[in-house]
Amino acid sequence: MAQWDAKDKTFLITGGASGLGARFAESFLKLGAKNVIILDIAQELGKATAERLNKAHGDKAVFIKCDVSKEEDITNAFDSVLAQFKQIDVIINNAGVMADAPDTWRKAADLNWQGLVSFTLKGVQHMRKDEGGAGGTIINISSIAALVRVPYVPIYEGSKIAVLHFSQCLALDPFYDDTGIRVLTICFGATDTAILQNLESKSYHPKLGKIMAASLVPKDARQKVESAATALVEMFKIGAPGSIWLSIDNKPVREITSAIDRAFTDFENLLK
Repeated sequence: MAQWDAKDKTFLITGGASGLGARFAESFLKLGAKNVIILDIAQELGKATAERLNKAHGDKAVFIKCDVSKEEDITNAFDSVLAQFKQIDVIINNAGVMADAPDTWRKAADLNWQGLVSFTLKGVQHMRKDEGGAGGTIINISSIAALVRVPYVPIYEGSKIAVLHFSQCLALDPFYDDTGIRVLTICFGATDTAILQNLESKSYHPKLGKIMAASLVPKDARQKVESAATALVEMFKIGAPGSIWLSIDNKPVREITSAIDRAFTDFENLLK
């Protein structure tokens, strides 16, 4: 099984100021990353996270404010990173929110879906070997919400299955052979991060929000951030181009590419 190395690589991580994104940054710095650029809308928290990482790892972390729901912010941030570092080796599209309420769902959809697509396409253009780039890895964060059906947050669930399907279609052969870009997708189960706080307000209907808050995985049964980060790092090390992975219940990360492939093959056969 092939091994990929984080050493001397430059990482760009969206939603990197706290939670999973901050833990990913720390994990890859420990593995010898050359630089980690964390993007987030939370400016003070992002600066504090970068400062903490720099004290521990020697001025390798940089924070750039970026609202991933806004194309202008994405373009400016990406251009700023390239101006400073010249090359991006790994992009982790981690930024995401659960916010199906009537006054938040559109911005949330822009962040969860269009922002991820934008960073992915910019990464492809920058990295592709067939047009002079150095290749690289793009990691797109989906969710167990892409694999199961629940009624409480259909907009969030739709965005996460969109991430999964976008990533697998983008990575179809001969994408890796042509570009040298490895696309990886990971689906996290319920993880103890801010996305699962204040659940009552996150559904498209208040009644469903209350049911969701009462019925979803309780706090003491959620996957730990440390476990999710370990899973992503292991996927980074061994994941084949185009592969899809699952991280739930503090268990070792598991590849689910074949299961996803079978499901789509069954559908495709119905069309013949």
